[in-house]
Amino acid sequence: MGSAREDIYYWLALRSVPGVGNVIFKRLIETFGSPECVLSASLSELLKVEGIGSSLANNIVRFKPDKKKIIDEIDEVERLGITVITLNNSAYPERLKKIYDPPPILYIKGEITKEDENAIAIVGARNATTYGRTVTERLSSELVSYGYTIVSGMARGIDTFAHQGAMTAGGRTIAVLGSGIDILYPPDNRDLAGKIAENGAIISEFEPWTPPERINFPKRNRIISGISAGVLVIEASNDSGSLITANAALEQGREVFAIPGNINSRNSSGTNGLIKKGAKLVENIDDILEELIPQLAKREVDMLNKEERHNLSGEEELICNLISYEPRHIDEITFGSSLPSSRVSTILLDLELKGAVQQLDGNLYIKR
Repeated sequence: MGSAREDIYYWLALRSVPGVGNVIFKRLIETFGSPECVLSASLSELLKVEGIGSSLANNIVRFKPDKKKIIDEIDEVERLGITVITLNNSAYPERLKKIYDPPPILYIKGEITKEDENAIAIVGARNATTYGRTVTERLSSELVSYGYTIVSGMARGIDTFAHQGAMTAGGRTIAVLGSGIDILYPPDNRDLAGKIAENGAIISEFEPWTPPERINFPKRNRIISGISAGVLVIEASNDSGSLITANAALEQGREVFAIPGNINSRNSSGTNGLIKKGAKLVENIDDILEELIPQLAKREVDMLNKEERHNLSGEEELICNLISYEPRHIDEITFGSSLPSSRVSTILLDLELKGAVQQLDGNLYIKR
């Protein structure tokens, strides 16, 4: 084996030792410097490490790795074009390295860069509403304009819209999986996964062939928060996995943000509950940036309000003010404007071309 393959071999071998979890793995590396040194350490040396008793120390001393199995995994990783990053690698995300139980090994498709240190997670409901989609795409695109990488879990709904919003705006995004990278879940996001790998990275702590079992997702969620400076929750019920991500963020000392929602909607119960417990209520990007950036250095265009940015006329501004982030029918807009319907249709088309509003099916409009 080459030196790089040999190094990975020992990391995979140590991970295979019964009883060596993430926390113990980290302590062993901090003490001995490398997995190879750990596996060649004496019983007395191992017993000096905090948290290691005689049973675990004996497991390590007596451990005989399944060489064929480990080499087969390395071969498969190389065949799939997956990069393996270990805890002591300079490319390993710095924030993630500092959590209580960082994964000793990350499997990556794509690339993690220095700019990804400025990352924020966006998570939420799989059965997202139009409101949730609109807010997610808007905030993710605005955040990447400030140089933030968007992190999410590539699930249906809010996660998907967060990744798409970031890439549409020309930004970077990272997807954290609860399965092996070769087993994409959900499968209908396969095309999205390919685009994410080209515009950021797909990462997992789970080895190839690992199915998307329910037990994996809480583990996955701590990585989503661990890699990020903060977590924004958009639409979540009281039993949503997004709340697990938010709790992990609190434990890791991250900022937690939430979008308020309709009190009659099940999708709002979790986010509104987070706000009650102290999460920061978010109405616009400034609510996020003022927590993450002590002194905001805004671009001139971002200091202008939406109407000024789009250079709206008086009638356009009137129509724009009648449209919100909830879908509104053209008849309702026309009634509120007191303008002829033909004129309203023309103005709405102009507003679409300026990027101020978006038309949905059924003659519905929302603000962008």
